[in-house]
Amino acid sequence: MARNGKRQVKIPAHVREGEKETLTRHWQKHFLDHLAESSNVTESAKVAGVNPSRAYMVRRQDSEFARKWLFALFEGYLHLEMEVLRRLREGDFQTDTKDKYDFANAIRLLGAHRDNAARAQAEQRNVSAAEVRASIDRKVEAIRKQVQDEKRREAARK
Repeated sequence: MARNGKRQVKIPAHVREGEKETLTRHWQKHFLDHLAESSNVTESAKVAGVNPSRAYMVRRQDSEFARKWLFALFEGYLHLEMEVLRRLREGDFQTDTKDKYDFANAIRLLGAHRDNAARAQAEQRNVSAAEVRASIDRKVEAIRKQVQDEKRREAARK
């Protein structure tokens, strides 16, 4: 059972498949915390010990959980944005496994999720989503320009 306000929501058996036997009522907090760190629903569900289907079902039926989900994704978006900026500023172009950091996909991901981020940020700051989107667009464009400038400098060194 999942709580939706004061009533319980019946979770079908197929949605509970693969879950921990002793699922605690704190799974939502664990899920949202990991979602804010990773922006990955499947991994966050795994950490929380729930089937991703349960998380999606509860999000559809519980507006407060849906709001927290959106804020967690916004936080994850900010983490990715800061990670890209840190790597560009410090010249850190390799991952821990010595592979080249994939700036292009990071920027694509930032662009793809900018509307969700804008909605969450607008709700938090009480400004219009259009204003937030414009701010995000400026930031993504600045990151894109930094990546291009670094590629030019790297090519000039060769």
